[in-house]
Amino acid sequence: MFDIWRRAGLATAMAAAALCACAPASKPVTAPAPALTAQGLSDPMLIAITARFDPAIRDLARRHDPGLRRADTWGRPQGWSNLDLREVPDLGFATQEGDGAVAVNNLRPFAGLPIRPMRPFVLNADPDDSARALHCMTQAIYFEAAREPVRGQQAVAQVVLNRVRHPAYPKSICGVVYQGSARPTGCQFTFTCDGALRWAPQPTLWRQAQDVARRALAGFVDKDVGSATHYHAAYVVPYWAPTLVKMTQVGQHIFYRWTGPWGEPPAFNGRYAGREADLSPELLASLDPRTQGGGPATHQITLAVAGELRTYTVADPGAPGNERTRVLGALYAPRRQPTADEVKRINDSLATMEKGLEPTPQSASPAPAKSTPGPKAEVAANLPGL
Repeated sequence: MFDIWRRAGLATAMAAAALCACAPASKPVTAPAPALTAQGLSDPMLIAITARFDPAIRDLARRHDPGLRRADTWGRPQGWSNLDLREVPDLGFATQEGDGAVAVNNLRPFAGLPIRPMRPFVLNADPDDSARALHCMTQAIYFEAAREPVRGQQAVAQVVLNRVRHPAYPKSICGVVYQGSARPTGCQFTFTCDGALRWAPQPTLWRQAQDVARRALAGFVDKDVGSATHYHAAYVVPYWAPTLVKMTQVGQHIFYRWTGPWGEPPAFNGRYAGREADLSPELLASLDPRTQGGGPATHQITLAVAGELRTYTVADPGAPGNERTRVLGALYAPRRQPTADEVKRINDSLATMEKGLEPTPQSASPAPAKSTPGPKAEVAANLPGL
């Protein structure tokens, strides 16, 4: 201990002395380097000298004292000191599998937000669509959760139904299950693109999955996962997990929902469209707009308000679901978007209104009020039918 203190005191004194020696001439030097050597370098002498230093100088010297440094021992990943801040750091977590993935998933806490149950989904389709929908739902349950308890299988079925109703996903059971399956990566349900369909299912487990699928399409609601639209096994760490709301874990699967209003039950207002056999090339090659694309389609307009230019985000009414889904902070046009000419007319009308509201000098005999329409009437007359 005495050795450590002696080295630390020596380094502190020498660093402080160097700082003093480099100080501007206008400032008094209290402990020049020659004075230190002349007085000796014993521990008591060094301690006495450093005690007289300004606290800020002493702390700065100790900060650069190699004798007081120690290696980081709190388990930072290898290569932390060489992070390239020009790239998004992932610390290798996205490639973790097995026990490492379980540890990483445990580090990410559940959101603790309420899990609200969804409305029952009752399939109302012709016999062909009904049979195909049941088959695709059974496939999803079997290949994703055949070895899971019934609760785990019901949770997977609920995710499929939630996607059918969410504006961002296809409007059929088979469309949801096979979305992105033509892509080498990006299929929404792994079994559709990893070759699992080449293997014949085990009859007993298939029948159990089929029973769960039949109940789900007849109105059964799994309250464990609420509005979840994503899940993954607890022994993998997908790159998209931190971008969603971590809701709960059922069996070996962790369930997530969209962030913000689009993750809440009111946003799930899409209608089942049927046409289960209509798996177009575009659908088979499409992406998940939440984890591989963007959010609701939007654009921006700039308006002059109160003498300032303000930019507003305007939702695209042509995007699926935007005609009824409302997201906080966005403007919505029920029928169509304003043209550039209409935006100019709105700005001109607002400018006219602001000029009319400016105070005018008081005259001795104020002129009688005119019966012509005022600025507000002009604005109303020029606003487009939005």
